[in-house]
Amino acid sequence: MSKLSKDILFLIFEELQDDSKSFFSCLIVNRFWCETVIPILWKNPWCYNINYKNKNYLFSTIAFYLSADDIKEFLTRHGTQLPSVSSKSLSFDYLSFCSSINIDIINDIISIGSSLAYNQFLLQQEFYKLFMKKCPRLKYLDINSINHQIFYFPEANIRLESLCELQCNTSIDPLYFYGLARFCQHIQRLITVNVSSKSNHGIAKLIEVQRNLKYFEWNDDFEDIDYYTDDPYKEILIELEKKTNTLNHLKVFFQYVDNYEHTLQLLQEVLVKLHRLKTLTSDFSIFGEQDIKLFFFKELEILDVEYITIYEASIMIGNSGGQLKEISLKPYDFVYYSDNFIEDSLIYIRKIYENCPLIEYLSLVFTPSKDHFIEFEKLLNVCQNLKSLLLIVPKYYKRETEEKILESGKEILELLIKSASTNLREFRFFNDFKFSCKTLEEFLEKWRGRPALTILTSNSIYEGEDYKKLINKYKDDGVIKNFSYESITNTENMDFKI
Repeated sequence: MSKLSKDILFLIFEELQDDSKSFFSCLIVNRFWCETVIPILWKNPWCYNINYKNKNYLFSTIAFYLSADDIKEFLTRHGTQLPSVSSKSLSFDYLSFCSSINIDIINDIISIGSSLAYNQFLLQQEFYKLFMKKCPRLKYLDINSINHQIFYFPEANIRLESLCELQCNTSIDPLYFYGLARFCQHIQRLITVNVSSKSNHGIAKLIEVQRNLKYFEWNDDFEDIDYYTDDPYKEILIELEKKTNTLNHLKVFFQYVDNYEHTLQLLQEVLVKLHRLKTLTSDFSIFGEQDIKLFFFKELEILDVEYITIYEASIMIGNSGGQLKEISLKPYDFVYYSDNFIEDSLIYIRKIYENCPLIEYLSLVFTPSKDHFIEFEKLLNVCQNLKSLLLIVPKYYKRETEEKILESGKEILELLIKSASTNLREFRFFNDFKFSCKTLEEFLEKWRGRPALTILTSNSIYEGEDYKKLINKYKDDGVIKNFSYESITNTENMDFKI
């Protein structure tokens, strides 16, 4: 019975990790709870919403493992302030639970010991050695600010063999990636920030040696490309093309790929071959309608794309295999770039309820017309798994009278009450939808008894006193969980949570 209780507590505590305050409070309930929390806490101690620069106890805990007197004496002689620790052993072997290293956060913690760059360099070296020695199975490594070739440390080859996720950037010397490639051949998630227009042969080599790469993310983060340097994308795409049998999550923003004609063609060829893709997040401004018709992702579950028209999105939805759970279109003001927007938006809605019975998160392009209301109701009746709905309206409908806009908003809310399933927990909308206080109150009153609703809007009118008073009333009643006025960027981003 005791073991069963611990197993149950373990599952509960794992769910609490995102709520740092509640999670940490579990440590002080009793020793049994503490013994259950500690392995979870120290599995990835860098992921919590705390200020690591001020965490002296974390610095002290790690520094405790610097057991050799000659190392401590050397560091102290150079001005590093090591904590006074008694000879008594720690209550737990904390580092033995750790399976991740975040270089940025460790460097923040190390700054507690000294503000001098040289001293920090020495302390970094000793801390990294500790982690290479003590972490039984290293799963996660973030090397964005690495200063040491950790693969040369004792036992590093054993630790790095088990690495599953690596975060890095292209400013790191290619030789560093060559060193990692020698040991790290089972990386499943590779996340790269590209901060240079120059190619990095080391990252390409690291991709080449991977045996089971499932998730690849690449984000460009530099101002202008240098046309006199090598193509920064070609080698990466050549290696990704060889991983199409294992790769099922692709999140790429190649900002300047269309400057290289052959590389753009290579990117298209890679996408065509990714039949097992489950997640696709990218900028589709570089593709035309004919290109998109070639993409068939029968196992796709998440479609999160920027700069795509609703007609092009409809093509992709039609070419999917009925497994889509999320369709997120960004930025919102691009989706209606079409000469036949009204008809295209009807096609878009139909494609969703015909092909996406499992949809949970949806950006829905909508116009306030009778035909659209009919199709919207069909969608709500079919898509009973829908949890979050973002409604997008084209800007030119702002020419309608205020009365007509409010009337359309009321009809939309009535359809949600009539046909939306109880799974719907979140509703998002931009400035183009407006509801009077009376309409909103009627809607919330009818919503009573369902799961509490989160509402996000980019319309500032809901910051007014009348609306705030109404919203607070239904928050107190448990009808509204959250009601937030957010930027357009946050409102359209399905990953953004209040």
